Order: sequence, then C-alpha cells, then structure tokens
Amino acid sequence: MVTATFRFYEELNEFLAPARRKRDFDCACARAATTKHMIEALGVPHTEVELVLVNGVSSGFDRVLKDGDRVAVYPKCEALDVTPLLRVRDRPLRVTRFVADTHLGGLARLLRMAGFDTLYDNGFRDDEIAAISAREERIALTRDRGLLMRREITHGCYVHALKSAQQLREIFERLDLGRSARPFTLCMHCNAPLSAVPRELARCKVPARVFDAYERFSACGRCGRIYWEGSHWERMRTLLAGLLPP
Repeated sequence: MVTATFRFYEELNEFLAPARRKRDFDCACARAATTKHMIEALGVPHTEVELVLVNGVSSGFDRVLKDGDRVAVYPKCEALDVTPLLRVRDRPLRVTRFVADTHLGGLARLLRMAGFDTLYDNGFRDDEIAAISAREERIALTRDRGLLMRREITHGCYVHALKSAQQLREIFERLDLGRSARPFTLCMHCNAPLSAVPRELARCKVPARVFDAYERFSACGRCGRIYWEGSHWERMRTLLAGLLPP
C-alpha cells in the first residue's frame, strides 16, 4: 500500500469532505494508482483541475504515485499564466463552445443569447454528452460531477450556482468569456445564427403592435423565429451589461 499527502486549493475544496478542506492530509493509495485516479477518488472531477504538482514538479494525470509523494492540486489560475507548467491536457480548445446537460437548459439559452454555440437537449444521456464533448471539442457543462469524471471528457466545468443568471456569471468569470461574447447573434431556441431581415418580411410573422413599434428585426435561418429589440431584449442586455468589458 502506498501513502501520499494531498492538498487541494481554492474552489476545489468544495468537492472534498469537510475534514480534508484547505489542509494537507494523508491518503492510502493502491500501488499502481495515478494522480487522476486518486484525485477523482477523493471527489474532484479531473476537468476542474488545471495544474498538478507532485513533489513540486508539474505532472500529468498518468503519473503513478509513490509512497511519500506530496500532491498539490490547483484549479484554473485566473491571475497567473501557468501554461508553461501544464501537463494535464495536450492543448487548449481553439474555439469556446459548449454542450450542456439536461439540468442546464436555462444556462444554455443564456449562453446562446451571449453568442456562444451551445448544444442542449433535455433528452441527452450522459454518454451522449461525453461523446459530443469529445467528438466536437466542446466544454461539457454540468452539475453532475460523475459526468465530468468520464475519461473521454477533457474539457468541462462543474456549475456551482443554481439559478440561470448566476450560472451565466459563474461561467463568464471562470472562463473569461467577456471579450469573446457576440450578443444576440444566435437563436436562443435552436442555436443557429440570426440574420437581419427586411422589415416587410416580418409583417406577417409578428403581432401588428410589434410591427408598428419596431424598425429592426432578425430571423433564425433554421427555425424561422423572429426577434426584435423589445422588453425581453432589454432584460437580456441588462443581464449582459455587468459581464462584458467596457
């Protein structure tokens, strides 16, 4: 039997048993246990981990632990560029896009509103989400830590907040999405691009009072929904105001 000493930092402590939070603790490991195996055995999804130091040296998830090893586990470092140290993933994703689990429909619609390609279907099974995440290089969003522990998922986020607006803020802050946002360019219902349409083409598709009140309309090329800058648009713009750079 191998014994290693672990220490988890910042928000990773939320996944641990209370007695193990924000302190060093010893843990018995199987003789061939890897860092990934033990990190997840302690309750932390590997997708939440950005940097692992074993005895002060950056290590990958496949590092086999030895007796007496000291393992420090860090989440994404917003204020420090740790890219030269990283070994837990081959590379970052070139395009930020998502697949959301069945409990995050509200968040999916808000991410689309902000201009982020986000797949969602309340019929998605966990294995389908994992396959989509791997095949299409999408960040998996979920409140199910078990989903994030699937081997094929390399990029994912455990969503801590319970309400959609708070979830949107959490994801924006964790992934620094403000400068990448393209508000009101995707359909909130089907994720397809929106395009401006001549006002007359909207006449038969919107209520008369809406047609009389607004000059500009856009349409989804897939489902045909028409959008305009009404009260709902104003609420969405207010929600985004605190998330986008000045």
